[in-house]
Amino acid sequence: MPVELIIFDCDGVLIDSEAIACQVDSRCLAEIGITMPAETIMDRYLGISAAAMCADIEQRYRYRLPEDFAETMRRRIAAAFEAELTAIPGIATVLDALPQRRCVASSSAPDRLRHSLSLTGLLGYFDPHVFSATQVVRGKPAPDLFLFAADAMQAAPDRCVVIEDSVPGVQAAVAAHMRVIGFTGGAHCRPGHADRLRAAGAVAIADAARHLPECIRAVI
Repeated sequence: MPVELIIFDCDGVLIDSEAIACQVDSRCLAEIGITMPAETIMDRYLGISAAAMCADIEQRYRYRLPEDFAETMRRRIAAAFEAELTAIPGIATVLDALPQRRCVASSSAPDRLRHSLSLTGLLGYFDPHVFSATQVVRGKPAPDLFLFAADAMQAAPDRCVVIEDSVPGVQAAVAAHMRVIGFTGGAHCRPGHADRLRAAGAVAIADAARHLPECIRAVI
């Protein structure tokens, strides 16, 4: 089946942001008395929205987070990104050569998405086709965001390939009946992550951006 559209997750696929964000989240939680290492945050919340993460924390700890907690995290992550954020090595070269249409579909909020892509020089590869989980009722692992992106781009789901670094993201792509490539080239990916993505339904794994073109060709 010809591929009409490549759908990229953002954090951990286009930008090397997950380790930075999880460290900030861990520090913010410590300030309100919740000890949660960055590694635990990665394991539990990688690939889902900040709202879903906060809701789970409140249920898990039976604790009402401060009203400004999400905004505090957002501001501190934005500041950390200004100082530390980089693109995934080699991703611009891949995007330069990619023949298919492309878009972004991410659990991050629209302002964070556009700011992050601008900081790393990647926004021009996608603008205006940048989609956020805030635009759908259910975030990943539900298929809604990927189906929304495909519909907006006028592409049939079975002619889309998704690039994802998280288990919820892979599950969402599978539920949308899209082919999905697991990506493990981010600084946050630890041993065994590729196996977890395969178990969730990834049909190929790229451990660096330079391997994405061959993976895309392999799943077509």
